[in-house]
Amino acid sequence: MRFYTVEHGGRQLAAVLHKSGKLLLIKDFSDMNSLIEHITDEQTKKLEAMCNDDNSEGLISFEEVKLCSPVPNPKQDIICLGVNYKEHIEETQDIESFVGNEAAVYFSKRANYAIGDGDLIPNYDFVDSLDYEVELGVIIGKDCRNVSEQNALGYVFGYTIVNDISGRNMQFLHKQWFFGKSLDGYTAIGPCIVSADEIGDINSLSLTCRVNGEIRQSSNTSLMITKIPQAISELSRGFMLKAGTIISTGTPGGVALGMKPPRYLKSGDEVVCEIEKIGKLKNIVS
Repeated sequence: MRFYTVEHGGRQLAAVLHKSGKLLLIKDFSDMNSLIEHITDEQTKKLEAMCNDDNSEGLISFEEVKLCSPVPNPKQDIICLGVNYKEHIEETQDIESFVGNEAAVYFSKRANYAIGDGDLIPNYDFVDSLDYEVELGVIIGKDCRNVSEQNALGYVFGYTIVNDISGRNMQFLHKQWFFGKSLDGYTAIGPCIVSADEIGDINSLSLTCRVNGEIRQSSNTSLMITKIPQAISELSRGFMLKAGTIISTGTPGGVALGMKPPRYLKSGDEVVCEIEKIGKLKNIVS
């Protein structure tokens, strides 16, 4: 199934894609966080049946709503994997070298409010090096601790697209990456969450990022250094991964920072992140 958060009638509501191409509003949960945390197997089966029912009532078109981030207000900071593709390590080694580093690089990213498909990326006057990073986002579906790699994917609710927007000058000014990646509006998520069963093999998804139509990033999840089951298992050894946790799995080569000279985003630029089987996430710099 494909889950959305939409603005309709002045409220943000969870919705699911009906086979007709319209949306079915989900009234049993207050928001997407609540749905992820509390939905039961029985409710999931009921939703699946409704999505395939020709006589489902209350369907609305995409034209009647505004798409939001599927998770507008993440319950916790997003857990990110840094330098998780070989090409990204190589393109940034002159700035901060991770060559030869064998352990996964983890950091967190504050997202007070995640922007969605079609929303503007803020253009702060103190950021002179605005960058994009297409990443596969993993949504944890149930609390997990001390999970094995073999069982890790059983705890995944679904997958989405994350644009890990970064103010590079702020990122490196403060040594830690947190501030430069956590400014309001610097987390774009969307357009939806695709349930794990619909994705299939997560290790063979193409991902691209285009700026004004030009392909800047093009890779495949098969090239991740730390795979998703490994990351979930490793993280869950030290703390509980709560239902609703978002893990952003790293970006491939092609970011503006790695270009010579760098080609940072400017006002009016259109950024389109795309991942196979999920869709496209489009944002424009304000």
